[in-house]
Amino acid sequence: MLAEQFDAFLLDLDGVVYIGAELLPGAAEALSRLRGAGKAIRFLTNDPRPTRRELAEKLTGLGVEAQVGEIITCGWATAHYLWWEGVRSAFVLGSDGLRAELEQVGIEVVDQGWPEAVVVGADERLGYLDILRASRYVHQGVRFVAVNVDGWFPLPGGPAPATGAVVSAVQAATGRRPVVVGKPYAPMFELALSSLPARERVVMVGDNPESDVVGAHQAGIPAILVAETPPSYPAANDYRIPDAQIRTLLDLFEPGRPARSWVKPSYPWPERVVAGVAAVVLNEDGRVLFVLHPETGLWGLPTGLVERGETVAEAIARVLREQAGLEVRLGRLTGVYSEPTSQVVVSASGETVQYVTCCFLGQVAGGTARADGAGSPATAFFPLHTFPAELLPAHRGWLADALAAQLTPFVR
Repeated sequence: MLAEQFDAFLLDLDGVVYIGAELLPGAAEALSRLRGAGKAIRFLTNDPRPTRRELAEKLTGLGVEAQVGEIITCGWATAHYLWWEGVRSAFVLGSDGLRAELEQVGIEVVDQGWPEAVVVGADERLGYLDILRASRYVHQGVRFVAVNVDGWFPLPGGPAPATGAVVSAVQAATGRRPVVVGKPYAPMFELALSSLPARERVVMVGDNPESDVVGAHQAGIPAILVAETPPSYPAANDYRIPDAQIRTLLDLFEPGRPARSWVKPSYPWPERVVAGVAAVVLNEDGRVLFVLHPETGLWGLPTGLVERGETVAEAIARVLREQAGLEVRLGRLTGVYSEPTSQVVVSASGETVQYVTCCFLGQVAGGTARADGAGSPATAFFPLHTFPAELLPAHRGWLADALAAQLTPFVR
């Protein structure tokens, strides 16, 4: 049974232990049995409104044993994150509970002047003017921190807009991405795991694949999903696929229900997939064009993104004009690449992106390659088989595939 596979249980609250003010069937009995078996329990919630003490009192009132030290809220985690980052004042979009957690660690909550951070949570009393003020601060460079980015939370009558809706409003107004503390991001899980012995077998139990399951998997631990029907995702290695599924917490004690092992891949979970292009370009001497990529300091093939309304052929032609000042006659498509270990990248904005890259073979048809990098990346032609030593690793395979197709006639 699942209860015997693990020593410590990280439990979401909304949708797992209760919904609104109603305890879910079997929750109190299951938690009592876990404690009786000597299991460690931590309650992890992305609800930024209550304090940990308020949640402990709520759980006790529902008949569930809970100590303040067992509760990790995204608001409390955000307060600790800001303190560790040296932030001592914040403008807060959120509840009195969130403000109290910040003040308890020594962060001043300000409504006037110039704060060191804008902290976005959620509260039923938030209005347009609150979002406007937060956006003005963020637009002018104040640190932007979100307690989480959950789009909704469950209520007995159906889903309700959550913190992510407010975060999206500030992000849309400013074009800036926040640092996110709560699930599925690392700071909250790091806090929870740091409170447990290192050798304990830990599992996350939650009802949201996007936050509970992805967050657990990114932290390197398995996840159990509480749901009536199994989620369906096309890719077999999708981070959102749980390692086991139950309908209620009592199912943790059902015999013959194991959880699969989770082995964390070597790449982070991508937020989106983006189409890219690359080219292996030969000059009249048979030398290969390389570009010095300033963000890595490594040489590589000319690469870029496919823009809206653009074919891949048009995209690579534009990229070569922009990066090297060259007109190129394209040959065959030599490969389409999406290997996550090399093509999941954290961008400068903090977004994690997986690229799907179409690589072409091409031949210089006009223009003069830029060599000094003025206004564009530095470029150079290298003889075949004497490529630069500091070459982007993934591009070696792309080169091999393209040069194997070198004799294919070029498109005229």
